[in-house]
Amino acid sequence: MINFVHLIKFYVFYKSNDLNFTLQIINLFLHKTYFVFNKKSQMFEHYLITRFNLKNPNWDVTKNNEELLTDSWMKDRIWLFENFCLPSVQSQTNKNFTWLIYLDTTTAEKYKTRITDLTSATENIKLFFINGMNEFYPEIQKAVTNNKPYLITSRIDNDDVISSFFIDEVQKKFASQNFLAIDVIKGYSLQIKPTYILGKKEHVFNPFISLIEKNNNPKTVWFNDHTQWKKESRIIQVNDKRLWMSVIHEKNKVNEFDGYDNVKWEAINSEFIVSEELRDLISQKSIPYKDWMFLSLKNMLYVKMVFFSKKIKKAIGLYKIK
Repeated sequence: MINFVHLIKFYVFYKSNDLNFTLQIINLFLHKTYFVFNKKSQMFEHYLITRFNLKNPNWDVTKNNEELLTDSWMKDRIWLFENFCLPSVQSQTNKNFTWLIYLDTTTAEKYKTRITDLTSATENIKLFFINGMNEFYPEIQKAVTNNKPYLITSRIDNDDVISSFFIDEVQKKFASQNFLAIDVIKGYSLQIKPTYILGKKEHVFNPFISLIEKNNNPKTVWFNDHTQWKKESRIIQVNDKRLWMSVIHEKNKVNEFDGYDNVKWEAINSEFIVSEELRDLISQKSIPYKDWMFLSLKNMLYVKMVFFSKKIKKAIGLYKIK
């Protein structure tokens, strides 16, 4: 928009040779642009939703067969949340959203206090303590009740990172759709244990999906597990920007590092905001690309194969009959 404004300024000033008149035109243009944007944003409420440590009988061990939701697990998750997820959400350029975070009622007091302390200064964060996964979806539906005609819901895991432009890019897709899922398919993968490695990744039907819908008994993005959005026909895929970063660590439930290519952390760390300590640590500890080049090639082939396989299955309607 800045370049366009400069163009108008040059043109009008050239024609009128009157600076005051030029500034009036510029101000009128900016006022109209703000009015249009503000009117659009008044049409919806946007909620970012995170399930933190809710008890779930179907999720009881990590990928290393370690027990979940223990004191050790929670301590690790709080550290990941504080250093990765939280600063990335707090750094959003567009603040027109509310972040709903759901924790279990059995959360130890020391962790309740810690997460409250971490989030209390951020006005658009709301914490909820509920009784396990059975209450999760009903509680979401209560929390998103509002009078706006449309609703946008997005999801993020407590150990992942989003670009500073994520919320804004999702809202740019809003056009009063009755029901539309938004799948941002490009991002990055960052391994932090046992070594630091950063690479590109493409992932369809991923854990960063958003949903635009009419606010009439809304389903929200958590109506489906993210993998089940493959069955939905009302979905678009955003592939022009990398807007998320999946963090791979020892206590992921299933994820393994499958990033590829030579990505410099310094080239993206102004957009993917983590704690200052981790920002410096990633720079210092990331292993050189030459040391994992063959893994990069293997991962690229794997990611592309899975990506195109899912696209083909979706195109021929295979997911609908499963």
